[in-house]
Amino acid sequence: MPGISEHIKTADWRSEKHVPVIECPDTVKAGEFFDVKVSLGKEVAHPNTTEHHISYITLYFIPEGGQFVHQVGHFEFSAHGEHTTGPNQGPVYTFHGVTTSVSLKQTGALLAVALCNIHGLWESSKIVTVE
Repeated sequence: MPGISEHIKTADWRSEKHVPVIECPDTVKAGEFFDVKVSLGKEVAHPNTTEHHISYITLYFIPEGGQFVHQVGHFEFSAHGEHTTGPNQGPVYTFHGVTTSVSLKQTGALLAVALCNIHGLWESSKIVTVE
């Protein structure tokens, strides 16, 4: 039976709307909080409809040389225009992006995984150097 890693897709976020974009400083000071923004559709817009939307983004960190992945946060997007009168008739939509504050003790990679309800899991990563 195949593992989950065989079902996670990746691509360049500049041309693929499903790939999470991680925006944060390339270099940070050890122990100091900094903002990390993760979103989808920075260059190519991703739909946000009842029928086609991003359900969640999970952000992880893996220290350089480490063997364990640490979950930083899991962010669910629950409002996509659903309503009793029909799809996309609802009064509220959640944008598929999140900003959180993170503090690191050592250099490593931030990893983001996003789930599209139609096109599955997509990931990206960014190295952050700690001084």
